[in-house]
Amino acid sequence: MSVYVAEMVGTMILIILGAGVCAGQNLKKAYSQNGGWIVITMGWGLGVACGAYAVGSISGAHLNPALTIALACIGQFPWEHVPGYIASQVMGAFMGATFVWLFYYPHWRATDDAGAKLGVFSTGPAIPHTVANLFSEILGTFFLVLGLLTIGANKFAEGINPFVVGFLIVAIGLSLGGTTGYAINPARDLGPRLAHALLPIHGKGDSDWGYAWIPVVGPILGAICGAFFYKWTFTDHSYTGVIGLIVFLVIGIVIGKWSSSTESGKAAPSSHAVQR
Repeated sequence: MSVYVAEMVGTMILIILGAGVCAGQNLKKAYSQNGGWIVITMGWGLGVACGAYAVGSISGAHLNPALTIALACIGQFPWEHVPGYIASQVMGAFMGATFVWLFYYPHWRATDDAGAKLGVFSTGPAIPHTVANLFSEILGTFFLVLGLLTIGANKFAEGINPFVVGFLIVAIGLSLGGTTGYAINPARDLGPRLAHALLPIHGKGDSDWGYAWIPVVGPILGAICGAFFYKWTFTDHSYTGVIGLIVFLVIGIVIGKWSSSTESGKAAPSSHAVQR
């Protein structure tokens, strides 16, 4: 199996199990309906672990364009493989979402809420706020990449790393997922959103392309920041990462104050009925 096929298959597994838990949560007459946020985060965490177990020895199991780009930025992955990895990841995510649609086929007709259907495929903000939503995705992915690199620097019993990574996803979801549904992965959102737009899903609404750039740009920025913070702080043993973190925090405070002064302060209802 080539590394590109491996990335496609691994990401497909991730989405089948991740979007599958969202479908069980959102769609009417599913036995698992309204299982709750903990069920969703566990489903996504185990989905990541299963995808990583499946292809980790072949491609490294990036399963995430943001991670691929971040590793290339710090010299841990060759740039010539980046386009192929990203294309494979998005294709795998599209395929995984399509399988979920087929698996829950009769439940789409039984569900009236178009927002709940979209929530199976893609993320959306609990409170729409461009700056805050973008920051949520940046910070969540920052900790994802920082966590992955620090986990990789430690020695565990053979074969345990993907399981630990799965619990990292659960931790991020429980702590930082409540604002945007924690895409923290451009392929995880873009591939299924394309599937939602193209598949003949009964009673579906708009695919919310106006929001779609946030779970793509935010994770890429956050991943790059997390990778450089790890390199500067843990590998190079310099203060550059800490200084950068402080500067980023100050900029965030300034942008937050500016945003609060320009926003009306009224929170519009979310376009998604749930979730992730």
